[in-house]
Amino acid sequence: MVAQEKLGKKNDDLVKALDPFGGGLGGHGEVCGAVIGSLAAIGLLFGRDKVGEEADMKMWKYTREFLKRFGKEIAGGNILCRDIVQVNWLDPAQVKEYAQGEKFVTCKTLVGKTAGLIGELIERARA
Repeated sequence: MVAQEKLGKKNDDLVKALDPFGGGLGGHGEVCGAVIGSLAAIGLLFGRDKVGEEADMKMWKYTREFLKRFGKEIAGGNILCRDIVQVNWLDPAQVKEYAQGEKFVTCKTLVGKTAGLIGELIERARA
């Protein structure tokens, strides 16, 4: 949501489309959904408008910076959901424990910090 506000591109369908990326790509513990959403925001800012166009090299610059800072400042060197929150998303008991405990709070905090980071990068890129 922060990225949409900063970019002036509010689109509820985009939020809906990105929803299955939570839990590390559909609850599989892979790449953190906050990372996917942030990279999508970078794509909205710098991505190609049409197939066949050249990519804006700033897209890669900001992607690298985001990933480096996310790992270092927010997620303890990880980008995989299962490593960040220590949940096996395929184990129903662990998912239930996650939803009712401190790991859920950790995840929400991480999402908030990630929103702050992508907001900062978007502001800098647009300056």
